[in-house]
Amino acid sequence: MSHELHLHYLQRCVELATQALEEGNDPFGSLLLSAEGEVLFEDYNHTATGNKMLHPELAIAVWAATNLSEEERATAVVYTSGEHCAMCAAAHAWVGLGKIVFASSSEQLGKWMVEFQREPIPIAPLRIKDVVPAIETEGPFPEFSDMLRELHRKNNKSR
Repeated sequence: MSHELHLHYLQRCVELATQALEEGNDPFGSLLLSAEGEVLFEDYNHTATGNKMLHPELAIAVWAATNLSEEERATAVVYTSGEHCAMCAAAHAWVGLGKIVFASSSEQLGKWMVEFQREPIPIAPLRIKDVVPAIETEGPFPEFSDMLRELHRKNNKSR
């Protein structure tokens, strides 16, 4: 897939992350793209409920396991504003989803959290490849670094 198409779908993920933040959630957004280029499912964090597991990447894995065949899952691509956490990377692998394209990395998020003096997350900030070595990934995309940093800065100020 071309760089321009990646940017198009990642931009949508950033829009979803922005919507999440506007509703009081942590700013993450993701979508699932079929092999034919159809957006099958999109979601954003719903962590304002108090359930910190309501990540869009996990919702995608649950939806895909219920609605797609094994072959459809394997050829689908997940686009996401931030690299999957260990929980979401594991769910992605367990349901057999394909490639992951992420706008910002776990390493970037970790640096931003230190910069904003946020408490560290309760799990190790592993890369997707640390959890699922065989998965194909692409990211981060520097084009989104400043805008995602700003979303996380705003999220930090609201806490």
